[in-house]
Amino acid sequence: MSRQRLDKTLAHMGIGTRSELKKIAKQGRIQVNGHIVKDAGLQIAPEHDRIEVDGEWIQYKEFIYLMLNKPQGVISATEDGRERTVLDLLDGTLRIFDLFPVGRLDKDTEGLLLLTNDGQLAHNLLSPRKHVPKTYLAHVEGAVGEADQNYFAEGVRLDDGYVTLPAQLVIQHVDEDCSPPLSVIDLTIHEGKFHQVKRMFQAVDKQVVYLKRIQMGTLLLDPKLALGEYRELSNKELEGLKGEAT
Repeated sequence: MSRQRLDKTLAHMGIGTRSELKKIAKQGRIQVNGHIVKDAGLQIAPEHDRIEVDGEWIQYKEFIYLMLNKPQGVISATEDGRERTVLDLLDGTLRIFDLFPVGRLDKDTEGLLLLTNDGQLAHNLLSPRKHVPKTYLAHVEGAVGEADQNYFAEGVRLDDGYVTLPAQLVIQHVDEDCSPPLSVIDLTIHEGKFHQVKRMFQAVDKQVVYLKRIQMGTLLLDPKLALGEYRELSNKELEGLKGEAT
């Protein structure tokens, strides 16, 4: 069981600075396991001991894992001088955890985005060696057909000459009454090149007009999450992602 200083634990949870916590402790406002603690440097087991400040239970968490349903018009960044970022969608109490998006979605792309402060998991999920699959729902101008499925399954040559890994293209519906026809598809890719889904369809003379990520590895976008909403991952969801990253 790892142990660390009480003030370090509370500072990590955004309760105050080390100097502020020293004063709070001396005032008798901190309890550990039901006992008043006036020494802010006390060694505790954060994930085991019950810590209260002014009678409020402070539940320690080293890492946070959030599933966000990203809306259009928001960029996948931690800060930007002009644009609204995904962190701007979060409650202020979560800002203390220095969260960042795992990968990115284009400004006009909706859907599943993982936010965390677990750098190792993020690195593993994004590693080119892992080929963690990502599935998108797309509306495409043009009649997507079997020839496109076969081409995508072999790997698509993009405009810069790069050939993608084999991708799985599932055709949900093709509306031939539109001009041009409109296709609804699911596409699973195993890498994350810049604007990859859009460029793959451009390679077959079609245009993506709507794009939404619905899955990353084992993690499925919660259909109950409205655009801009988020929630913490369940233990089962987190274990699934960690399995993908090993």
